[in-house]
Amino acid sequence: MNLFDNVPTNLPSELVEVLAEGQSVRIERIVSTGHTTEPGTWYDQEQDEWVVVLKGEAKLSFDDGEPVTMKPGDHLLIPAHRRHRVEWTTKKEPTLWLAVFFEKVSGTFLAE
Repeated sequence: MNLFDNVPTNLPSELVEVLAEGQSVRIERIVSTGHTTEPGTWYDQEQDEWVVVLKGEAKLSFDDGEPVTMKPGDHLLIPAHRRHRVEWTTKKEPTLWLAVFFEKVSGTFLAE
């Protein structure tokens, strides 16, 4: 499978596809076509999330910090329970994300 194959261009809601998962890790391909998080809603996840934008653009907001605009190649680590939301994804083209959800074992993250 190629991550860039079969990317829909118009969706009623985000498309989330689980590519692989194990006991403490899940890898998802997410496709957004102008989608946002519902107003007043925040993601508050049990696992850490590392996310990268492969195509398109998006803006994430955090309840404890500055918003982050992401373009292709931009990635970030969202620690468990850091409340965040998607403010916007571009309507010009699908935004293609790769997200890895995992439980931190010990130590610190290398790329924060």
